[in-house]
Amino acid sequence: MDFSHSPKVVALQARVMDFVQTHVLPAEGEFAREMAAFRAAGDPWRHTQVMEALKARAKAAGLWNMFLPQSEAGAGLTNLDYAPICEIMGRYPLTAEAMNCSAPDTGNMEVLERFGTPEQKARWLEPLLEGRIRSGFAMTEPGVASSDARQIECRIERDGDHYVINGRKWWTSGAPDPHCEILILMGKTDPDAAPYTQQSMILVPKDTPGVKVERTLSVFGYDHAPHGHAEVSFTDVRVPASHLLLGEGRGFEIAQARLGPGRIHHCMRLVGMAERALELMCRRALVRKPFGRPLSDQGVTRERIANARILIDQARFLVLNAADCMDKVGNKQAKKEIAMIKVAAPAMACQVVDWAMQAHGGAGVCQDTPLAEMYTRARTIRFADGPDEVHRNQIGKLELAQYLSPAH
Repeated sequence: MDFSHSPKVVALQARVMDFVQTHVLPAEGEFAREMAAFRAAGDPWRHTQVMEALKARAKAAGLWNMFLPQSEAGAGLTNLDYAPICEIMGRYPLTAEAMNCSAPDTGNMEVLERFGTPEQKARWLEPLLEGRIRSGFAMTEPGVASSDARQIECRIERDGDHYVINGRKWWTSGAPDPHCEILILMGKTDPDAAPYTQQSMILVPKDTPGVKVERTLSVFGYDHAPHGHAEVSFTDVRVPASHLLLGEGRGFEIAQARLGPGRIHHCMRLVGMAERALELMCRRALVRKPFGRPLSDQGVTRERIANARILIDQARFLVLNAADCMDKVGNKQAKKEIAMIKVAAPAMACQVVDWAMQAHGGAGVCQDTPLAEMYTRARTIRFADGPDEVHRNQIGKLELAQYLSPAH
């Protein structure tokens, strides 16, 4: 099994890293200061000049929309090609948005590219691809166990040439963003249909009457501004019937197509995040000298560093294997490989970041390092992309199924 990268991808990695070193890393402190000023003024939900400048530079450098496979709008990368690029984005988090490759827009653009009508693409996909607007994804609900999406209660009811939407969503990623103009919403069009054909997805412009951002949601105290997450209510929201995606009852079909690549992108970024945490831990261990000798001389520190390297490389190879399977046999046939990385990568990142925090002491849990926010992101992914329990259950079923055939 050969996961060596093609000359094209190696060259692209070098270009992205040059962009990071030249523009992103110098901008991290300035971005943090600009956001701190917004928060001090009581309004963090604004786009920073720093990010807008980074976007312009990335676009001019041709480092734009690299996430879309099998699309003229993308960079012509396979999932396996994209993996090392996405890892860089996880290590240096401003990079993803700067290159128009950040969630939830990536998943939403994939949905529009694959399932949108020409009119839907012209109205929403084109400005998203150009980075002129942002989007949100409204699926999870506060009143039900959304890990079982069959329980979603939001109603989408046909009324002549329109659909009327009523319901409440939360963890709608991107909704608080001032540039968010479109939401992709999942709800029920036919509660009496078969369990997996009751749901549909529909495009809801954020400024439609009846759409209300009720509140923003923090993650372990972090607001994740200027994008963040929100609880959103939909009260008699009327949108044209032409805003429905693919057709009534096709919501689960779209969700699986969207969440497969989206989840693997998260896993790639988590590998990069863990690499940065390990780097910070190693640098800290070499300069801190409790009890008369460097942390790096302590056996427990070396053991944690060694285990972190092992866990990161294990997760990376699992992710590359899943990406390769997706490219060769398709998302549906690679479902076990995808489920495995959705369990392994967040758990790995949580552990590595935790060890790095321990090496930093108090600095590891405050704003002086990125470790505390890293931990919140990694820990949240353990259920944001479907809970570990669901993925493990699926892996177990698939594994057991091999022994139910007559051959075994």
